[in-house]
Amino acid sequence: MKDGFIRVACATPKIKVADCAHNAKAIISQAKEAAASGASLIVFPELCITGYTCSDLFLQRSLLVSAEKALAEIIEETKELESVILVGLPVRANSALYNCAAVLCKGEILGLVPKKHIPNYSEFYEIRHFTPFSIALEKTICSQTVSIDADTIFSCTSMPEFRFGVEICEDLWTPEPPSGKLAKSSALIIANLSASDEVIGKADYRRMLVKSTSARLLSAYVYTSAGLGESTTDLVFSGHNLICENGALLAESKRFTTGITYADIDLQKLEHERARANTFEGENDLYFTEFDLDVKELELNRYISKTPFVPESKINLDERCEEILTIQATGLSTRIEHTNAKSVVIGLSGGLDSTLALIVAVHAMDMLGRDRKDIIAVTMPCFGTTKRTKSNAEILAESYGVSFQDIDISKAVTQHFEDIGQNPQNFDVTFENGQARERTQVLMDIANKTGGFVIGTGDLSELALGWATYNGDHMSMYAVNASIPKTLVRHLTAFEADHTEGQLKAALLDILDTPVSPELLPPKDGEIAQKTEDLVGPYELHDFFLYYFVRFGFTADKIYRMAKIAFKGVYDNETIKKWLKTFIRRFFQQQFKRSCLPDGPKVGTVTLSPRGDWRMPSDASSAVFQLSEE
Repeated sequence: MKDGFIRVACATPKIKVADCAHNAKAIISQAKEAAASGASLIVFPELCITGYTCSDLFLQRSLLVSAEKALAEIIEETKELESVILVGLPVRANSALYNCAAVLCKGEILGLVPKKHIPNYSEFYEIRHFTPFSIALEKTICSQTVSIDADTIFSCTSMPEFRFGVEICEDLWTPEPPSGKLAKSSALIIANLSASDEVIGKADYRRMLVKSTSARLLSAYVYTSAGLGESTTDLVFSGHNLICENGALLAESKRFTTGITYADIDLQKLEHERARANTFEGENDLYFTEFDLDVKELELNRYISKTPFVPESKINLDERCEEILTIQATGLSTRIEHTNAKSVVIGLSGGLDSTLALIVAVHAMDMLGRDRKDIIAVTMPCFGTTKRTKSNAEILAESYGVSFQDIDISKAVTQHFEDIGQNPQNFDVTFENGQARERTQVLMDIANKTGGFVIGTGDLSELALGWATYNGDHMSMYAVNASIPKTLVRHLTAFEADHTEGQLKAALLDILDTPVSPELLPPKDGEIAQKTEDLVGPYELHDFFLYYFVRFGFTADKIYRMAKIAFKGVYDNETIKKWLKTFIRRFFQQQFKRSCLPDGPKVGTVTLSPRGDWRMPSDASSAVFQLSEE
């Protein structure tokens, strides 16, 4: 439960219809197993104490008395568990019979949640036995007086984010499920006790419904369904259990089996999503019931991708790359049309970022049906340029059929150094930035001369770290890569390479194999001397830090914990810690560069444009954002 993580469990026991004593033992066994595995919330199926398929037996007093005895046994046998347990049973109150979920914690019944929508169509005829919930009642059961109320939020005092509401089976399938009101009243988890029978195609629909509901409600959804042991007189139940978090399927059981399905849910992540979505209207008119559990640190059983910006499926990645390039090219083509630009100018270094900018420009011109010669690619060799990158820049320009200029800026930079009294043998920041600013001046003036504008090449990762020369490569008229992180730049370039051939394909692949560098220091033995990742750290780490820091507002300690899991076997803990500290320090120090960014298209959910998703004072202190773990 530390850092907002809790483990939830869907438990489907093999039952015997109407044998409550047998079912109680099966429920107790699975509850103890799930609790021992660290589950804080354990959800059993609808009417699991009796079985869902009891039919007219639900009206028999013997079954109802037996169900209450079974509930009492479950309460007694699970009272030492540090878990909340949800079990389904029929409950008679005021001469009506309700289909209820009993919410249990440490020997106490926190409440009975009745089903609101009782189906009476096709194979369902529950209305024959059960009354739909309408008003809250009180009921003494198992020597405890508890409320019967569907409009209840259950809240953990020791972990405030752990708030859940309950709905039962059909409730989810209606036009206005109770979960909507529960979520608007702050429930971050919706638990559903279900008995959904299996027919062809229903599993796909059920999965889609649970995923989409969790996305719409910005919540986790824990769906547990009845399985083996239910009567097969007319229906078959598969025990199809699903755990989703904000549209993502975290865990799913194999159908036609029994057992326990686990997932670790990130409640802080959900809380952040709710806080940033101001269209998610909150309500607080429901009844709150509090409970307390010991806070425990989980050894997370949750997959954490090393590359959160990049889909891991090849199919999904290709689709994502095509969509991103289309968004970038559409943004650029719209700006070209609006400004009636006669040209676009790109500083083409032969590195990854400028290559992607050129690819986007080519796609934009093709969209507009314009001659690619209206793209002016300019290579500007200077003190740090290598033959490899310069050659690749020339090949790209030739292969794409764009205009190309080769302008050596060495003399201009040398003259500038003389003007300001800079020793050209002093390879300091002035030596480096003088070259970057001269290149920007050349590009701007060519754009003026040709009636066009300069396309920026810098990416999102560089903006986060401030790895750009202020008023140098930091500046352009339209920054097409401004919301593309470095890890994604690489895949976009690879995607383009997959769709080309010949020398263009070879050049793109070689660029992918070239170390990332601004090439501002003289080469050593003809090779790149200045490797960016040696100086600021691996971009795959920084992109990981950036994603969780900006997108979800996680603390440095939580990001460090997640990174240790994601990069286990890749980087040791000290390396991760070192570069996380670097990331936070640079992110705060370099905000002033992000406060005056040029226009550029938003592509993903993480951007740093001051006109879009990120507004931050340039002189904010980083003290409370630092890593505390030593």
